[in-house]
Amino acid sequence: MIVNNVSLKISAVSAEQYPKDNKPEIAFAGRSNVGKSSLINRLVNRKSLARVSSKPGKTSTINFYDIENKIYFVDLPGYGFAKVSKSEKQKWAKMIEEYLNTREQLLQVILLVDSRHSPTEDDIMMLNWIRQFNDNAVVVATKWDKLSSKERQENLEKIKSTLQLTEEDKIIPFSAQSGEGKEGLWEIIDDIIGSDEIGAGDVS
Repeated sequence: MIVNNVSLKISAVSAEQYPKDNKPEIAFAGRSNVGKSSLINRLVNRKSLARVSSKPGKTSTINFYDIENKIYFVDLPGYGFAKVSKSEKQKWAKMIEEYLNTREQLLQVILLVDSRHSPTEDDIMMLNWIRQFNDNAVVVATKWDKLSSKERQENLEKIKSTLQLTEEDKIIPFSAQSGEGKEGLWEIIDDIIGSDEIGAGDVS
């Protein structure tokens, strides 16, 4: 099935606003400006389904994107942006915590980290949080196209080591610019939702 129908279902700030139709959900978490919106756009072949902001810390809601009326991609607020006030950070943390703790439809939280840098304390904390809900971690190393060949292998090993990834965990180098990693990530998503109806071949 070709992915033609994608839309923003709702931007929620509390559980009362979450979609009520029980579709399975895949959530994306990461620091502000790590490229969550760009990744979602690339996965569904849209340029502006998810808004890409030049100002980190702009996403202050949980955004539910309906993919072919089959699943939701859920874009969680970015964390770790220094210029956001402490009260705002606390509000976002509470919003993310409520979602993770209450959402039965959530199948997997995928962590995005910037491949150019070592994962931060915030990234480590988020991954530990994710491990409470998912048996295995799925990590996407974004902005892969910005690294040299030498940097790629070194940085990938650094990410694995810093996050203490196991052989059961998955890490996908990803470039929203070139599309590298898109098919691999779709395969993982297909495995998670147990579906062969939406896949890498359908969105390439």
